[in-house]
Amino acid sequence: QVQLVESGGGLVQPGGSLRLSCAASGTIFSIYAMGWYRQAPGKQRELVATITSIGDIKYADSVKGRFTISRDNAKNTVYLEMNSLKPEDTTVYYCNAVLSMSCSPGIKNARWGQGTQVTVSS
Repeated sequence: QVQLVESGGGLVQPGGSLRLSCAASGTIFSIYAMGWYRQAPGKQRELVATITSIGDIKYADSVKGRFTISRDNAKNTVYLEMNSLKPEDTTVYYCNAVLSMSCSPGIKNARWGQGTQVTVSS
């Protein structure tokens, strides 16, 4: 089985910072990409930032210059450093990984974490 375990969410004041972590564990053969998405009430889940196994990075325009995604391949972990947080960043953030499992190395699968709440409020 493969699981994504998230940590780092919480309450922060506007202008503050948080660092989210997501660690993938289980019978993983290869991880092709990991990233963060968020979903506000009544809206579709949207990309925040992704990073591929070779280091290609994408950011949503709304977070570019404020958020930084990074990874530790040895730990199968992705991080999201969120700076200059705004109230509109308040929502549930989900970790995502595109990976193959040891039982089926040739098949790519998307896995999601449970989500972690980020609240930006004074």
